[in-house]
Amino acid sequence: MKQVKWAVAAFCLLIGAACQNDEVVPDGPVTINSDFKTNTDGWAAEITDYPLDQKDILEFQSGHKALPAPLDSSKKAFMVSSHNRPDDLFMFLKKKVTGLRPNQTYKVSFEVELASMYANNSAGIGGSPGSSVFLKAGASTIEPKSVKEGNEYRLNIPKGNQAEDSDTVPVLGTIGAGDDVTQYKLIQRKTEKPITVKTNDAGELWLLVGTDSGFEGVTTLYYNTIKVVIE
Repeated sequence: MKQVKWAVAAFCLLIGAACQNDEVVPDGPVTINSDFKTNTDGWAAEITDYPLDQKDILEFQSGHKALPAPLDSSKKAFMVSSHNRPDDLFMFLKKKVTGLRPNQTYKVSFEVELASMYANNSAGIGGSPGSSVFLKAGASTIEPKSVKEGNEYRLNIPKGNQAEDSDTVPVLGTIGAGDDVTQYKLIQRKTEKPITVKTNDAGELWLLVGTDSGFEGVTTLYYNTIKVVIE
């Protein structure tokens, strides 16, 4: 019996990584709750979908900021802001997730709460500041990046254009906060059905949340919470 136990132990030592992975990689749902109370929780901001010669006039800003009035200014959020001069600007957050099972198919669901001051029935250049700016969320094994394609920058994964979506980056809704809104208020959006995505060889995924804008003006948003369930 002792010889059998020693043989099993020796076998696990030889393939130690595999034995450990079976114990630490989760089988159940993984929930990510980013509330941005103290930091940006690994999310990073970026913009894409614009001509090369417009890069310096997009007024892009991002950071860990207090919620705007009349909301609770003691609470911080992830602020993003830009001027959509090309009429097709995509402003997004991304986060890497590790520790999942390698080459495993998962279902990913999003619940997003953000502060918006843009009315559904508002009018603006190129479109409505509220109803022509579309919130999207998705997941990919490829890191979402702004890459150069000819004379412009584009996202390196399929996301659709404005109201259009893709299989892995669906539209959650618009940033319209209601009719006749003039002040910031918190709005909630979520995926209607889970997104299907397969992890890479290292058990990694990238998460993406952003706005695809048809409004040719300044949009400033505050992401208050992002909840993601991966199962």
